[in-house]
Amino acid sequence: MDAKRILKFLRQLAKNNNRTWFQEHKQEYDAVRADFERGVEQAIRRIVTFDPSVIHLTVKDCTYRFYRDTRFSNDKSPYKNHLGAYIAAHGKKALHGGYYIHLEPGHCMVACGNYWLPTNILTSCRNEIMLNTAEWLRCVQSPEFLKYFSNPDPTSFPTPTDVSSWDQPQGFGLERLKTCPSGFPRDWKYVDYLRQKDYCCWHQVPDDFYQGDAWLDAIEPMFRAAKPMMDMMNNVIDDYE
Repeated sequence: MDAKRILKFLRQLAKNNNRTWFQEHKQEYDAVRADFERGVEQAIRRIVTFDPSVIHLTVKDCTYRFYRDTRFSNDKSPYKNHLGAYIAAHGKKALHGGYYIHLEPGHCMVACGNYWLPTNILTSCRNEIMLNTAEWLRCVQSPEFLKYFSNPDPTSFPTPTDVSSWDQPQGFGLERLKTCPSGFPRDWKYVDYLRQKDYCCWHQVPDDFYQGDAWLDAIEPMFRAAKPMMDMMNNVIDDYE
């Protein structure tokens, strides 16, 4: 991908997020979008080498509309300020976890896992963690996982409803309960994993990360490191889909 060109366009759009400017620069948007979609196709092909479950996906299955839904938002900017793709075997709207790439000036990242899980599914995921603790720890405390992501950090959640920021250099779990969920032992050694309300991990990358083709070699070990954790949660979530 030509990340420099993509991010330059997104910076300009952030300063001129209106329909008149966008229509005047539609040709540039089309070129940038086409370049990004070629990168998504490359990412799918790379992920297939270690996760064949995504082999059926097309670029359209993984990408999003660039036009924002402003009906219920105070921000009436008509266009998004980023390009992202979610490569998930069951589709981008499913609860089944997948792999995410994100291009946004100053906020580029790689992410993986499960987000916005309903309470009943979270309860089942928590039960799975308690029943198979050794396997879970092998997934989330391996040197490879901790290199790119992290353990859930209680200091990043000063209040029970706070959401951890994607802007943190790396992380695991965006939102958590203030205390142990009902029905689980409060004194369990690994209770922080039960307090999580999602099992999403991410790694911030510099703006030049996606430039050229070398990023494909860089994302592969990140996704491989996160896949065992995601697989363990997907095995539970798939029972509900």
